[in-house]
Amino acid sequence: MIKRKITKEIKTLAKEFPIVVILGPRQSGKTTIAKYIFKKYDYVSMEDYDQRTRAIEDPRGFLKRYKENVIIDEIQRVPELFSYLQTHTDNLKKNGSFVLTGSHNYLLMENITQSLAGRVGIATLFPLSLEEVKKDNILEAIFDGMYPRIIDQDIRPSSFYKTYVNTYLEKDIRLIKNIVDYGQFLRFLKLLAGRCGQILNVQVMAEDIGVSVKTINGWISVLETSYIIYRLQPYHNNYNKRIIKHPKIFFYDMGLVCYLLEFRNSRELEGYYQYGNLFENFVINEFVKHSYNSGDIAKLYFWRDNHNNEIDLIMDGAVKLQAFEIKSGQTFRKDFLKNLSKFDLLVDDKKNISKVIYGGDETMEFQGIKVLSWKELYNFRNVIERV
Repeated sequence: MIKRKITKEIKTLAKEFPIVVILGPRQSGKTTIAKYIFKKYDYVSMEDYDQRTRAIEDPRGFLKRYKENVIIDEIQRVPELFSYLQTHTDNLKKNGSFVLTGSHNYLLMENITQSLAGRVGIATLFPLSLEEVKKDNILEAIFDGMYPRIIDQDIRPSSFYKTYVNTYLEKDIRLIKNIVDYGQFLRFLKLLAGRCGQILNVQVMAEDIGVSVKTINGWISVLETSYIIYRLQPYHNNYNKRIIKHPKIFFYDMGLVCYLLEFRNSRELEGYYQYGNLFENFVINEFVKHSYNSGDIAKLYFWRDNHNNEIDLIMDGAVKLQAFEIKSGQTFRKDFLKNLSKFDLLVDDKKNISKVIYGGDETMEFQGIKVLSWKELYNFRNVIERV
């Protein structure tokens, strides 16, 4: 088993709360890490029809059997259990009694908010990060994706993602939302993959697919709920009115993007006209994973004005802003710095730390700005400042 960075955070939550919930996309390793950390706990999966039926029809009897020290997998399948868990854990008065896992953020959080508020510590587990498994070739890292089974069991990405889309993704989507034409939805998903790292324009997508804006917004919400995509919001802070205020869309895993775009191997990425967007998405994912793995959720944004001056990633700290330009090129060029210089002139309320992350192997410093190889993402102490 690959050691996960989030392990320490989950153990800490188990000391602080009676219930620990591990969220995240399917196949990200939630069950594996739960069983690894809580080795002596009983395990029950709500994907099992008999167990699910028992929990739904007799929740008190179910909790009498699994009184404490139990992992309940895919808990969102049995929302009826949440209100009973509230009383049960209150009577136990013991932290770390239950470990719940789930793949649907909305379905789970709705029940947690209503029934288990104040009793739950939440950890979110995404696919592997470069801190957990090092990749020597950036093209292969993007093409293969970072799901544990691909790396740990040496599964071909094409085989894994075909099953992932046809089984897990379709299953989750139908559980959340009644989509009549799944083929049309899959077409939308492929179109979205081709626009990762770009400004989200739902009106244009609706016209391209031939559906309403309301439908597109509903589908996007489903994908966010299933941990397939996320939106990166623009940073404006009242600098001026001439800035982009729409979010960018990103995928949590680049292997899925490559599968949806029908790449056959990693070499084909070299000639892809939007490879820079894929590289940017990959790098930003590493920031997201590090943030959740450490339990210190960072405020991440991008910035762009109406002249297309842009900063790819901004980390907003309490004292300082950290601005990152992300460039896929393997050779450093001076013009990598031009947008950082323009943005730095706008920052008057916080001291700005500027860095470049690029596709080359050499880390350097140029005009007082650190230029980091993508391989520095192996260790985030070399990437972000603690401010």
